[in-house]
Amino acid sequence: MSLEDDTALIAKLPKAELHLHLEGSIEPETAVELAAGHGVALTREEVAARYQYKDFLGFIEAFKWVTSLLRTPADYALITDRLAETLLRQNVIYAEVTLSVGVMLWRKQDAEANFIAICEAGDRARAKGLRLQWIFDCVRQFGPEAAMEVARLAVRMKDEGVVAFGMGGDELSRSVEDFRAVYDHAAEQGLHRVVHAGEIGGPEEVQDAIEILGAERVGHGIGVSREERTMELVAERDVTLEVCPTSNLRTGALAKQLGRANASVEDHPLPKLVRRGLRVSVGTDDPAMFGCTLNGEYALALRLGLSAAEVARVAKCGFAAAFLPAGEKATLVNLFGADAKAQGLVY
Repeated sequence: MSLEDDTALIAKLPKAELHLHLEGSIEPETAVELAAGHGVALTREEVAARYQYKDFLGFIEAFKWVTSLLRTPADYALITDRLAETLLRQNVIYAEVTLSVGVMLWRKQDAEANFIAICEAGDRARAKGLRLQWIFDCVRQFGPEAAMEVARLAVRMKDEGVVAFGMGGDELSRSVEDFRAVYDHAAEQGLHRVVHAGEIGGPEEVQDAIEILGAERVGHGIGVSREERTMELVAERDVTLEVCPTSNLRTGALAKQLGRANASVEDHPLPKLVRRGLRVSVGTDDPAMFGCTLNGEYALALRLGLSAAEVARVAKCGFAAAFLPAGEKATLVNLFGADAKAQGLVY
């Protein structure tokens, strides 16, 4: 089949999205609407300009800015509804969405009230065929005390669909050792563990995330491609790498990994990681801020040289790596397999 045929085939398959920040899904039009609701005049062009940046720290500043538009539970419900619509259009049937609870608390918001509104939007999505679960995320540079506050709230909200505790932000700002007790607490209380690592940091950051914090999935993780020993560790521990190619290009993370001033998406190590036999899922990270979609990321994987069968295995990993009970996970994996078979895709 042609590249176009393979792209269309993958787009038809049911999909899971595991690396997706709710706040990073705010499209310019929605940002304008949020601002207007708080008496702030903003244009689509101004938002688009904010979504342009030259490096990772520039992205962090843009993320801080867009979250400043989120001030009430209704704001969070609105962006969750909009995200669900976008995912449903792409045949996404399951997603674990990261919520920047650390930012909510930093802004002195009622994070629990925000989350209740988010859950109500999640219920509306489920009625349409999309199941959403949640990862509460702390900000590394805010430190371990702030992180523990997020972890404790995540534990309290477990019965409302919080499946994991995560940590994003600037991975080079503090040692993971500072957060060992926080991750231990989350794990002891039954939460899964995810860590952003190896995005701008090297393989040692991924190794520490796994060995010190017990990460079951690593956000990004592309730094492992620089060292065989770390790839072996990832394989041995069955850790899934949540790879986000467009994000890595737009934030300058890919160029940093390569030790260059600039990089092209053709330089991305996704094919190497997949063909090394690592567990890899594909995500969008902050799709509105990077101008990408999940279907578009799969199309990009095909353009990078992965076969349709290889891309299908990556898509299957999105379900296999989900933080679900074994029976529920098996149901989704089997559903994906049946759809792939019906489309004539052997993988």
